[in-house]
Amino acid sequence: MNDILILIYGNPVAETIRENEILFPWIESLHVLAVTLVIGSIALVDLRLIGIRALNRPISNISKELLPITWMAFLVAAVTGALLFTSNALSYSQNFHFLGKMILLGLAGVNMMCFQFIIGKNIDSWNHYQQLPTSARLSGAISLALWVSIIFFGRWIGFTLEPVLAVS
Repeated sequence: MNDILILIYGNPVAETIRENEILFPWIESLHVLAVTLVIGSIALVDLRLIGIRALNRPISNISKELLPITWMAFLVAAVTGALLFTSNALSYSQNFHFLGKMILLGLAGVNMMCFQFIIGKNIDSWNHYQQLPTSARLSGAISLALWVSIIFFGRWIGFTLEPVLAVS
């Protein structure tokens, strides 16, 4: 695994990000903006699923309207996150908060897949209900908790990350 991390760390893109004083902050800013859009759009859907907001709007409409924004923002967040990772792959791979964030992202993905293909497969039939099925409400609550946790873990990475580790 260390050999792969050393290859990632040593690639020209990673070196450019490390050596350019303004590139890392720009990439990080784009990452934060993208994550904000991801969280914001997901939170709107989750709050409707839970039954806290937008009760007069059909859940299928909210979901369909926000899904393209969510996926585009997630793509930008994933690309910028990968670029940030390359700049200090060894340190990130050993950071508790980074590893926690990756685990939470995986769990959020599993929750999303369960909702998409099992719980929410009949989402159009829920349009006339203010209170959605318990499984949908639970999925929304889990999603919201996971994404809030992802934000906390992500924010702590910057405060706990070791400086760039030298590769010998």
